[in-house]
Amino acid sequence: MFSSKITYFFLFTASIFLFSCGNNQSNAKALLLSSIAAQNDSIQEILTEIHADKKTHLLDSLFTEKAKTAGFNGCVLIAQRGQIIYKNAFGFSNLKTKDSLNINSAFQLASTSKPLTAAAVLLLKDQGKLKLTDKMQQFFPDFPYPNITLQLLLSHRSGLGNYLYYCEPYCDKNNCYNGKTFDNNSMMEIILNDKPPLYAPPNKKFEYCNTNYALLAMVIEKISKLTYADFMEENIFKPLGMNNTWVHSAKNDSIHKNKTIGHNASGLADKDVFADDVVGDKGIYSTVEDLFKWNQALYSEKILKKKTIEEAYTGYSNEHKGRRNYGLGWRLNDDGSGGKIVYHNGWWHGYSSLFFRRLSDQTNVIVLSNRFNSSTYHIEDVLAILNNSAEPIEIAGEE
Repeated sequence: MFSSKITYFFLFTASIFLFSCGNNQSNAKALLLSSIAAQNDSIQEILTEIHADKKTHLLDSLFTEKAKTAGFNGCVLIAQRGQIIYKNAFGFSNLKTKDSLNINSAFQLASTSKPLTAAAVLLLKDQGKLKLTDKMQQFFPDFPYPNITLQLLLSHRSGLGNYLYYCEPYCDKNNCYNGKTFDNNSMMEIILNDKPPLYAPPNKKFEYCNTNYALLAMVIEKISKLTYADFMEENIFKPLGMNNTWVHSAKNDSIHKNKTIGHNASGLADKDVFADDVVGDKGIYSTVEDLFKWNQALYSEKILKKKTIEEAYTGYSNEHKGRRNYGLGWRLNDDGSGGKIVYHNGWWHGYSSLFFRRLSDQTNVIVLSNRFNSSTYHIEDVLAILNNSAEPIEIAGEE
């Protein structure tokens, strides 16, 4: 009798628990579906407000014409108010074999890698592992130039000369320095041994210089005890789901089958040349969709603190008045009326890239090409469609 009462009690309790769980699961499912429906309604409302359908049609006509008449060969993604309104691929991954591009094709970002390198340095700052006022001697005691801080490197105010010019005579036609492939360490060895002259005293003027970001990649490695490639993968690419993004190396390039080939303006494949294996200033491969993930992350604190992002968007070269400036890894265009634009272009080995962000309405224009074409940088017609009017704007070209 006692045993049967216990059995009854447990069965009764279990039935209540299961009923309760069933109700909770049903309620949770209903709430989830309701949330998704509300989110979809919100997205549709945005798309309607910005006349997305009309803009999509006009953008497709524009880039189809660019591909036909201007020789554009690449991928494009355009978003407004945080919503993708157009993406497409035009042309070939390899012009010789006629392998078609697709939206997951990966392109060498060239100097558009710089904002990502800057983000890695700023992340280490947010983690308390370095300060932007730190001088290079704190990481490399024999560095021959005093008073060059990380901030000066980030903002191109170091005064250093460009390694692409003064290091090439030390390398033979096989991109070889002292029997090894020329890379960041080779560049540093030449700096330490030969002390190439400065272009200007530190913090005297803005002078865009690839040496700055090649050195920053070395600082990242020194602090993190990881290779630049591994640090970027573990701390930026993987957390943001940028699964088709990587830092160039023979090993990494072979793993990613969606890698494209760069071509010159004539359509011939560009051969490997001096400095291909120097990274930080360039060297990242990515896709338009992965770069959109990066764009979206910058509106949150997924990688960097809000205050740090604001510092990156602050101009540090104010000796000449004007709309254009340079922050920490970003070119800036600001008319003072709240329409701040942060962007970066790139060019290397037949690849040309543009990553444009207007903060006021979360407009993002991403254009990646693997056949050198200056039309990559001319997006006035794109902005005219997005704004329903023409908008003249200066966007720096090849870098």
